[in-house]
Amino acid sequence: MKKRVYSQSGDRIETVDPVSVRRYGPWTRGNHWLTAGCLVLLLVSGLSFFHPSLYFLSGLFGGGQTARMLHPWIGVVLFLSFLVLFLRMVRLNLPTREDGVWLSQPGKVLAAKEEELPEMGKYNGAQKIVFWAMTGLIIVLIISGIMMWEQYFDGLVTIPTRRIATITHSIAAVLIICVFIVHVYAAIWTRGTIRAMTRGTVTGGWAFKHHRKWLRELARLDRAGPAK
Repeated sequence: MKKRVYSQSGDRIETVDPVSVRRYGPWTRGNHWLTAGCLVLLLVSGLSFFHPSLYFLSGLFGGGQTARMLHPWIGVVLFLSFLVLFLRMVRLNLPTREDGVWLSQPGKVLAAKEEELPEMGKYNGAQKIVFWAMTGLIIVLIISGIMMWEQYFDGLVTIPTRRIATITHSIAAVLIICVFIVHVYAAIWTRGTIRAMTRGTVTGGWAFKHHRKWLRELARLDRAGPAK
């Protein structure tokens, strides 16, 4: 039985037998994968500059000079791509009181006892931390990266400032790699999550277990009728 319910973000209950819930539309999924792809390319090219033992990674880009040329441009694409994601998702990632309670009891989350915790909206406390960590680190990376980009911004800052920017850029890069690994691991560990970014939908059971408040909101829209 087909049943479509629309919200302002495009989320909707697709079917009711069995329940299937649309979590992400094609544009959001494409935006997400573009951002992820840029992060991987930046990770690989950046590591090739990080230490001589990793320089061989530059061969994936055609050599050190090409990798050095492409790295900052990929960073610009990452910034712009994430900016679009940020504008799409920022409202849903604002912290709430329930997030604090949810984060204070990680044992229940790991033990799959989320029914004993406050109901979550579209994003839980941990997802919001990843979102804001990525936001802050990408801002630091783009600003420090511009300070280091001598080809176009040679006279922007002094040499001592550029050295500080280089250290800051390296530290932020290591931190964002850690956040990225946590994000990927959590997506794999929480069964059914990857489907949201490949097919765009999740099962009703997944939505009820992990984001019950979000599902209830969509159900209320169902009763109210399609948005006009």
